[in-house]
Amino acid sequence: MSEQLRVAMAQLDTRVGDVSGNVEQVIATALRARDKHHADAVIFPELTLTGYPPEDLLFRPDFIHSIGQALARIRDEVTGVAVVVGFPHHEKGRLYNSAAVLQDGMVLGVYHKHHLPNGGVFDDKRYFESGSTPLVVDIAGHRCGVTICEDLWHPGPARWAADEGAQVLFNLNASPFHAGKFADREAVIRARQEEAGLPVVYVNLVGGQDEVVYDGVSVVYGGDGALVARAPAFREALLPVTFIPQGTALVPEPAEVDALPDEDEQVYRALVRGLGDYVNKNGFPGVVLGMSGGIDSAFSAAVAVDALGPDRVHAVMLTSRYTSEESLEDAHACAQMLGVRYSSLNVDTAFQACMDELAPLFGDRPMDTTEENMQSRARGLMLMALSNKFGSMVLATGNKSEYAVGYATLYGDMCGGFAPLKDVYKTEVYRLSGWRNALGRVIPQRIIDKAPSAELRPDQKDEDSLPPYPVLDGILRRYVDEDAALATLIDEGYDDEAVRHVVALLHRNEYKRRQAAPGVKVTRKAFGRERRYPITSGYRPWTG
Repeated sequence: MSEQLRVAMAQLDTRVGDVSGNVEQVIATALRARDKHHADAVIFPELTLTGYPPEDLLFRPDFIHSIGQALARIRDEVTGVAVVVGFPHHEKGRLYNSAAVLQDGMVLGVYHKHHLPNGGVFDDKRYFESGSTPLVVDIAGHRCGVTICEDLWHPGPARWAADEGAQVLFNLNASPFHAGKFADREAVIRARQEEAGLPVVYVNLVGGQDEVVYDGVSVVYGGDGALVARAPAFREALLPVTFIPQGTALVPEPAEVDALPDEDEQVYRALVRGLGDYVNKNGFPGVVLGMSGGIDSAFSAAVAVDALGPDRVHAVMLTSRYTSEESLEDAHACAQMLGVRYSSLNVDTAFQACMDELAPLFGDRPMDTTEENMQSRARGLMLMALSNKFGSMVLATGNKSEYAVGYATLYGDMCGGFAPLKDVYKTEVYRLSGWRNALGRVIPQRIIDKAPSAELRPDQKDEDSLPPYPVLDGILRRYVDEDAALATLIDEGYDDEAVRHVVALLHRNEYKRRQAAPGVKVTRKAFGRERRYPITSGYRPWTG
């Protein structure tokens, strides 16, 4: 038996579908773990070879075949260090979410994930069969157990590995971020560590994939429940930890413990990582967005600059007859503070042309939201034209509060390839803007202080159509994120009429959200793949 076990946690950002690129990254990282950190084993995240989640790529036989070839490359090209890597394993007509332990040309064992999550952003049962047996292998003379992600959230698999003689547990993860997730994970890891009586090596994926961001924060807990190592949040890392034998136990030596960011910083960094990875992994040269002089576009621009750099962000002020001088000044000032390219275009000519053409059909009907939406769509037309001509992706700048109640225009301000604030409530936009300004002012204070307005009619204010945002967001958080009943909200003190109005708007605007761009998930229940309500429905809780 070796005197110690040296384990490296490979916290990587893999690309979904890029099996050849991912296997190159695995091989290079494994060799670095061996040569730089003298590791006996290197542990990778869940489904490393395919990226996570591969979704219906898993139904393609050619895709599955490429994974077998990738595993063979790792087995044959990496020597001197054990590699524990996640992959989908096709066996006897069944597909498993698996982990292989490869060393010096041999497959020491394959583990099939036992517990398959099937809620929120997870669809494991659509693709995989459940495993039922533990895996414990010898690495450098020590007994090492393997589990995958959700297995750690349930009693059983960790203890079964201990029963098979494991001295340490390796857990491969693709655990997505939402506010409060770190505390949830810590509680689960401690529970499994206590159940099995083993140290736990928890290795998590990092990076953005469509709506979801994986935050990393890989950790090691000792058999006594003490935290001994923690990788950084939202960036790649290769973190070694040394385990020393004490009798039959393995005891981890203290290693690097990266400080956890506070909650506002977590959310902000998730937005930055999610937007940056979406733009870069999809090959866009940059982004273009409408800069209105309001808080949402200013904050979206700040996120974009931190994700991509100012030279890849183009802010466009799209003026109309209702645009105030204050908005013009604030948009220009914000663009200057951010250091981005700034342009100003007027939509009145396009808007008036549409008005003139439609006048015979509109007749003497009074102006209403139709004309307001036409202005917004004229803005969308110009932004999409710039995108088509120069290749930059349009950012939709709406927030979760607006998307929830439909206070957004289809094919207007909702147009775009990505909506970074889609899961950020309006009150959080204000708070996070203040947090970002504390690092270095990038948003003029007047933008933060003034009442929000779409400026699509004279003297328009958001609160002409909606409850004050603190009230609106309070109702939405309880009803959307926490599934509170309408009657419960009223009992808690929210105004009866306001609750019914907000809930009615929420359900009536599902059709808009189905057509919205993807955006970064930062709450426990994001619109899109995580919250799925029917568009056509007779459910009317607000009428009771």
